[in-house]
Amino acid sequence: MGRKIAAIIGGGVIGGGWAARFILSGWQVRLYDPDPASRETVLATCERARQSYPALYDVMLPPEGEMSFHSDPAEAVRDAEWIQESVPERLSLKHSVYAEIQKHCPDDAIIASSTSGFKPSDLQAGTRRPGQLIVAHPYNPVYLLPVVELVPSAANSAQFSERAADILRRAGMYPALLRAEIDAHIGDRLLEAVWREALWLLHDDTATTEEIDTIITHGFGLRWAQMGLFETYRIAGGKAGMTHFIEQFGPCLKFPWTRLMDTPELDSALAAKIGRQSDRQSGRHSIDELERIRDANLVTMLRGLKQRRWGAGQHLLDVETQLNEPTTEFTAPMITIRRIIPVDWIDYNGHVNEARYLEIFSLATDAFLAAVGCDQSYVASGKSYFTLETHIRHRAEAYAGDAVLTETLCLSAMGRKLHLMHILRNSAGTELASGEHLLLHIDLKRRKSSTPDKELEAKLSHAAARHSRDMLPAWAQPILGFSS
Repeated sequence: MGRKIAAIIGGGVIGGGWAARFILSGWQVRLYDPDPASRETVLATCERARQSYPALYDVMLPPEGEMSFHSDPAEAVRDAEWIQESVPERLSLKHSVYAEIQKHCPDDAIIASSTSGFKPSDLQAGTRRPGQLIVAHPYNPVYLLPVVELVPSAANSAQFSERAADILRRAGMYPALLRAEIDAHIGDRLLEAVWREALWLLHDDTATTEEIDTIITHGFGLRWAQMGLFETYRIAGGKAGMTHFIEQFGPCLKFPWTRLMDTPELDSALAAKIGRQSDRQSGRHSIDELERIRDANLVTMLRGLKQRRWGAGQHLLDVETQLNEPTTEFTAPMITIRRIIPVDWIDYNGHVNEARYLEIFSLATDAFLAAVGCDQSYVASGKSYFTLETHIRHRAEAYAGDAVLTETLCLSAMGRKLHLMHILRNSAGTELASGEHLLLHIDLKRRKSSTPDKELEAKLSHAAARHSRDMLPAWAQPILGFSS
């Protein structure tokens, strides 16, 4: 698994995002920035990330890594496996930084640049070991948006690029390996095209900043978030697909609709106009507030896509599968769920909505059943458990960002019936709620109750023998809603 030490060179918005991404993925982070103010900036970014990134997943992240701040870049890069450079976009500055890094870093360390514009061959020119340097261009906020453009040059071996991609995957990211190096890579070229058009619309007083943003947020931005550009247009072509779309709309490319080959001069008048309109649009919120709003919105959208197993949501599911360690030991009680409470579970009272307690207890039941062998393959064979009755009792409030776990007891497993009790606790050990469930084994083909397979029945009996009602909190014992 490597050394899991990441050196972050440059503690601005992007560097701080990288630090948060690595630290929350269990890496040790060493940060170097000559600006003393960067420490406060990075710590604030990490705190925002702690409130949002873990909430993307329905399992716990690995234990958080430690972060240290260094005044000497040599200390930061020593023994590092990954070195992320995020200094300002000046080629001469970057070259001087690489010269210092390569004096002190291991020969097998990966040096990655966050550059949004320079090609890797531009960065590698004149360096000691050109093949050690690659472009890894992320999107802000780095700790939430998974894609990173991984751009090699001819100096980078295929093995080096794949090792870089593997490390990024281990940090929960989605590395998009580019076929060739070009200025500004792929994403920023697309963004630049939209930016140029927007500047002309503002310059000509055709639209305001708010009107342009509204059209994006209420229209094609939603489509792009889950299907991208070409798949969106494929659907626009109707049943005939992309071929019909091109036939119908291809001629429009010859119309003088856009001014992409030209850009209005960003003089003081246009800059002032943009500034005034932007202040009217968003000035009621501070930048800190906007960042928190952005993060909460992104978490909600990404979790929605994860539920649909689509786009970036499918990537989150893949990461979650790697993080999840299924319960296999019949401990007493069994820990079936460990997770962070996401922001979209919070209701108008500021705490977890009551429906979410049923959701987390349902997931705990699924985890228990998978542990005893009633997993997807068992269900595929035509048998499963259905819930007959559920009793939930609320004990204390839970809030967004809380680390919680469920303790599960198998109170009895006799014949077709299964009786479970879940206790939800926070990281302080406070009992938040209980969920009692009576389940019945079902033959899915006949849609009638049946006895479980002998192997499953034996595991359930073993679990029930390890567990006892005496293990329940005192308040839970007299309120069992049904007998087995």
